[in-house]
Amino acid sequence: MPRLFFSAAALLLGLLLGGAALAVGLPSEMLRDPVKEQQAREIGRELRCLVCQNQSIEDSEADLARDLRRIVRERIALGEDRAAVIEYVHARYGDFVLLRPPLNAATLLLWGMPVLALGGGLLAVLLLRRRGGAAPPPAPLSPEEEARLAALEDRSPR
Repeated sequence: MPRLFFSAAALLLGLLLGGAALAVGLPSEMLRDPVKEQQAREIGRELRCLVCQNQSIEDSEADLARDLRRIVRERIALGEDRAAVIEYVHARYGDFVLLRPPLNAATLLLWGMPVLALGGGLLAVLLLRRRGGAAPPPAPLSPEEEARLAALEDRSPR
């Protein structure tokens, strides 16, 4: 019984990790020069998978990410530098393919939203503090309430 469990666990682990190994590319897709391959991987970590949207093309298993990895490696093999390869992909897919989009009129709100949210939160806290101030004093007890409180205090054990 334990043998079957370990076999099933090993098979499941192999299936899960097998996909991750394919995400970085097959050995046949990699460049022979380790320096150029490293450069291609660094560029791939800066480009977004357009299918997954939260992963770089180096981390994604999508077919489009595999195609983009192939394009990056072809451009590196042709001798292009980092900036030229990124510009080539950026020209074809737009700002969205960049994991760090440039600061321009189209992305200004994207870059400015964290600052606006933080500033708005601080402003709200300051306004609430200023308006709230100290809590008003409680209303005085009526004679009936004072008598009831005194009776409760007399009954409580000390």
